[in-house]
Amino acid sequence: MTIHEILAAPEKFDFNVATLGPCTVPSPLRGATFVPPGARTLFRHDAEYVEERIRAGLPVPSFERAGPQEKIFHAPAWCRAAIVTCGGLCPGLNDVVKGLVQTLWFDYGMRHIFGVRYGLEGLIPSYGHEPLVLTPDEVDDIHQDGGTILGSSRGGQDTATIVNTLAHLNINMLFCIGGDGTLRAARDIAEEVLRRKLSISVVGVPKTIDNDLAFVGRSFGFETAVYETGPVITCAHVEAKGAPRGIGLVKLMGRDSGFIAAYAAIANSVVNMCLVPEVPFTLDGEHGVLTALDRRFAIGKSHAVIVVAEGAGQDLLTGEEKRDASGNILKKDIGTFLKNAIERHFAEKGEKASVKYFDPSYTIRSVPARGADAIHCCLLAKNAVHAAMAGRTNCVVGKCADVYMLVPIALATAERAKIDPVGPLWQAVVDVTRQDEYMGYEPLVRG
Repeated sequence: MTIHEILAAPEKFDFNVATLGPCTVPSPLRGATFVPPGARTLFRHDAEYVEERIRAGLPVPSFERAGPQEKIFHAPAWCRAAIVTCGGLCPGLNDVVKGLVQTLWFDYGMRHIFGVRYGLEGLIPSYGHEPLVLTPDEVDDIHQDGGTILGSSRGGQDTATIVNTLAHLNINMLFCIGGDGTLRAARDIAEEVLRRKLSISVVGVPKTIDNDLAFVGRSFGFETAVYETGPVITCAHVEAKGAPRGIGLVKLMGRDSGFIAAYAAIANSVVNMCLVPEVPFTLDGEHGVLTALDRRFAIGKSHAVIVVAEGAGQDLLTGEEKRDASGNILKKDIGTFLKNAIERHFAEKGEKASVKYFDPSYTIRSVPARGADAIHCCLLAKNAVHAAMAGRTNCVVGKCADVYMLVPIALATAERAKIDPVGPLWQAVVDVTRQDEYMGYEPLVRG
């Protein structure tokens, strides 16, 4: 199923979050504003779409509003929680871990919180990873560091063994911080838990630096990643200006979705060309990248800055397809390919060109979260705890129109979110870079 199919016919899909049972335990929270029972938030807020569905007597897609409940499912004094981080590193992982621990400890009075080491491997006894005992003192200053104090890993693990471990440790709630693959694993765990009729809440916190999960809004770490591109693009610009036909080439993260590259191009308006997976391009010909560089230099410009997402232009590269431990296709190196192609192009023309190549991916993903991103991490964590305490399971916390909500994992992982090539974001990229002029395209039709 695709995002378009879900929004076109939401009545065919389940927008409700699974629950472990009725909430009968009074919440220990004092002075909190509780979410009213049955409160929901619309995913789409454009009036035309809502009015059209109401006129047709069709449901409007909405999600359960996240937040503290007056009555909860789990009795906090008897609860034991586990937290796991999976997949690649991302700014804000430690912030989320700290937010979960502090909310469980201070808001709900829980005293048994465990950090699962090295991803889901930590729930497979044969790996021998001992869990960390997490307390507010243990996580007090971890937000100052990048990465995750729990460690991480990729690759699938046996669902039945994971559930056996959770049951053996008397875990009542599992918080899974990760992206598409992690959330699919969390879904399988939640379904196995329900099949066995165990009272274990499985709640996800969406982690994807590429910002490519559906229905959850902007993911944590993304804003920090865009911020961190600034110094790199500035350096590429300085290097490019320092030589005739100087070209600064920056490869950024974005396996299947080019949001980081697009936002970076807008935020750093020295970028002259932005290449993303959603918009195909060629090297040569009327609309090729090399032709665009020739056009730019022909009108008297002395330099150019190009930003390319790691998953862009994969159709131009050859070689054997490889996958990582999680089954994701490993993208071929578009950055080095472009660098070599540009250098070869100008050498064959007998023209001198200076190409400086920057790949800051591991630097960017390893920094701590900044500003509003860190706040977002905290609020995601708090709402994940509120959901788990209320017995919600097989769900992930998202945000839409400044409202936090609970999304079934099946919908969040339905399809990767992507840039709309005729949407306002891409129009803004083209406006800022003016790359359509260099690439020989007619200006985008403004909608």
